[in-house]
Amino acid sequence: MNLQFVVDGLLTGSMIGLGAIGVTLTYSILRFSNFAHGDFMAWGTYATLAVVGAIGAMVGKVAPIGPFSFGWPLLVALAVGCALTGLLALALDAMLFSRLRARGQSIIVVMASFGASMALRSLLEFIFTSRPTYFSRAIQIAMPVGFGIRITPDQVALLVLTAVLVAATHLLMTRTQTGRSMQAVSQNPALARVVGIDVARVVRATWLLGAALACVAGTMVGILVQIRPLMGFDMLLPMFAAAILGGIGSVPGAVLGGLIIGLAEAAAVQFVGAEWRAAVSFVILMAVLFVRPIGLFGVKER
Repeated sequence: MNLQFVVDGLLTGSMIGLGAIGVTLTYSILRFSNFAHGDFMAWGTYATLAVVGAIGAMVGKVAPIGPFSFGWPLLVALAVGCALTGLLALALDAMLFSRLRARGQSIIVVMASFGASMALRSLLEFIFTSRPTYFSRAIQIAMPVGFGIRITPDQVALLVLTAVLVAATHLLMTRTQTGRSMQAVSQNPALARVVGIDVARVVRATWLLGAALACVAGTMVGILVQIRPLMGFDMLLPMFAAAILGGIGSVPGAVLGGLIIGLAEAAAVQFVGAEWRAAVSFVILMAVLFVRPIGLFGVKER
């Protein structure tokens, strides 16, 4: 039996899950659905690509690291891209979202995020055009690992990176003061203020963490597939589905939801047909929500 779809699903699910972490944190802490989150992914990827190009212009062509398709410039550029994406998220919050949140009407903030998404996407297309681009055009040879599965070194590296980032994010949320403050604000912002938690600092940490993970997820898409201005928009609905499926506010739930969505989409392509890819994942989402409306790891509000 050919199980190649399992690897494809895990890779897709990893990208969706990393993006869904930002979606679930934004909703649980800032109390609105941020439709611009997918565009943070695209902007972060293009920022990383631009830094890679700048490093290449300064130092010349750099050999790849071992069997991978990328060299050290991509690693440096990814760190810079995460920082720049975080700054973009903070700037957007300062100019738009924070002002609207103060009015206390979440639907206005949601619609503003939808408008911001369109503006960011159009600006990105204006700057870089709609033509797809790539981090590398090198062709990697997939290694057979049994059961009809073939996997490339890049895919292995990205799966390992996802596991490390998810573990680090979980430890941040559960073992650090910042993470505990984020959980407190998500449960009761007013009470968090009363006990002395700096809510503004928590909001900044939420934007920075979500935007950085979105940048990493987008860069993964760029390495494995291609880079396009619409890449974040295409991932938006699966990310929201993963966040809801896993339970709003749960980092492990967002990642598990992403993996379920990714595996469902890959299985649909393998056994049903590519045209059913999105439909199957949402059928699973609805089925789970009928059984457990708060999601897999969600907690009922008191």
